[in-house]
Amino acid sequence: MKMPSLIRVLAATLLVATSLASADEIPFDQAKYAQAVAAGKPVVVYLHADWCPTCRAQKPIVDKLSVEPTFKPVTIFVADFDKETALEKSLKVNHQSTFVVFRQGHEVTRSTGQTDEAAIRATFKQAL
Repeated sequence: MKMPSLIRVLAATLLVATSLASADEIPFDQAKYAQAVAAGKPVVVYLHADWCPTCRAQKPIVDKLSVEPTFKPVTIFVADFDKETALEKSLKVNHQSTFVVFRQGHEVTRSTGQTDEAAIRATFKQAL
């Protein structure tokens, strides 16, 4: 096997392995969110705004946690703070950079403005 072919095979294998071991981090969708919470699945709703410096600091941490095997069962819904006003109202969220965590169909914790990786990890673990 030629070296470029071997590199492509290794890259594809790594990509598949990473996707199998990662949490679902998806754009917010009301129907999917309602279905996941009703089914009692572990869910984190992340209210994010692109213009928010705190959100920009949180994003790499969320991305890192979402690929850790520990959080594979967790669905992370990334909701646009500027567009998902109905969601904000229903969850009583007033600020971007907020995580709302659900386990077994119920909210178990929330965090706003947290940028410490260990604290965000602890918040996400509440979903499990």
